[in-house]
Amino acid sequence: LADPESASLSPRDPSPPSLSLARAHAVPLSSRARFSIPLATRVKQGRRGGARGEEEEDGGSRRSPPSSSADLDGEIWEAALRISPTAPEMNIFRLAGDMTHLMSVVLLLLKIRTIKSCAGISLKTQELYALVFATRYLDIITDFISLYNTVMKVVFLGSSFSIVWYMRRHKIVRRSYDKDQDTFRHHFLVLPCLLLALLINEKFTFREIMWTFSLYLEAVAILPQLILLQRTRNIDNLTGQYVFLLGAYRALYIINWIYRYFTEPHYVHWIPWLSGIVQTLLYADFFYYYFLSWKNNVRLQLPA
Repeated sequence: LADPESASLSPRDPSPPSLSLARAHAVPLSSRARFSIPLATRVKQGRRGGARGEEEEDGGSRRSPPSSSADLDGEIWEAALRISPTAPEMNIFRLAGDMTHLMSVVLLLLKIRTIKSCAGISLKTQELYALVFATRYLDIITDFISLYNTVMKVVFLGSSFSIVWYMRRHKIVRRSYDKDQDTFRHHFLVLPCLLLALLINEKFTFREIMWTFSLYLEAVAILPQLILLQRTRNIDNLTGQYVFLLGAYRALYIINWIYRYFTEPHYVHWIPWLSGIVQTLLYADFFYYYFLSWKNNVRLQLPA
């Protein structure tokens, strides 16, 4: 038998080395199917590869078979795809978005643990975020994407429920919670988002609906926090930085989507895109006054 590698480099074979190698080692598709995860499953898992999940909306793109004399027959091409499926790639914008989101959570936890205060923080928003992550990461036990993905899921789940516990149960921290000002009826946001997820989704299954619901709910979860900041007027530095980092995280994810749209074929995900745009627009007023306070070196204040 000829050496497969040398055969793939033969001048008589016009195919690229990788395709010739796949041709040399090809076995019937039914034999490979037992040892590889179906491509559709990997693409579906990849779509949830983001940290927030985001994230959460990434997906690999399936390549088309080569044309002309270098064509592989159907079975060999499918086998080649199963050997090396296309996976979503991390880019600097997505990584920056994930790290910014992580910094916002760490900053809030540091404020609560070191100062023993949650003044200026909306419990309603934190409860909504806990619900967002709980419904988005239902696959944390069943599906393993990567160590990075799993660690980020655990961090966001653990931190969101920890913050809620501190604000509700910690005997010192809960005293600083301004219950009289944080009166937004956040449960009125949950039902419309759930109904919208039932009507507009990518696939009518329980996990897909919960994933879509988490995107819709995250888009509006910041509303109780923004309204609380408007009512309290004077905002301490840590709270202002926390909200700024939350908004910056979503803005960076929008840049990530734009980058991937122009660099990855068939990358279109309307539900995450529209939800992310709505979420970022809600921060527009806050960003404006945050920039003014930074420029003039004065304390951040939002108009009533």
